[in-house]
Amino acid sequence: MTTPLLILIAGPYRSGTDGDPALIARNLARLEEAAGPIFRLGHVPMIGEWVALPVLRTLEPVDAGEGDVMYETARRLLQHCDAVLRLPGSPRVRTKTSRSRRSSDFPSTGRSTRFPRPRLRRLAA
Repeated sequence: MTTPLLILIAGPYRSGTDGDPALIARNLARLEEAAGPIFRLGHVPMIGEWVALPVLRTLEPVDAGEGDVMYETARRLLQHCDAVLRLPGSPRVRTKTSRSRRSSDFPSTGRSTRFPRPRLRRLAA
């Protein structure tokens, strides 16, 4: 493998929080903790909330439909991702995101260490 993979980190964000901002922040921090190991393996980590939250902040509340924006963002991101790292979480979250793209279309795993390390070429200066 010579090209880094774009790896979507999937897991709960609002699920199981009852809207509690501290629990939501904890879920996001858990998703973000998985980004470092993916990056160290030479890949590009992606979390849907990194894209969806700025979109939500710019939409009028009537247009936002928060859950819809979150899932639609994940669905659109899956069209560009090479793999998915699924963190333990709500079956609802995993089911909705997996329906967007068949799991056989790309690697999906629960451990970042299962992704191969790319052989990167240095760019000439």
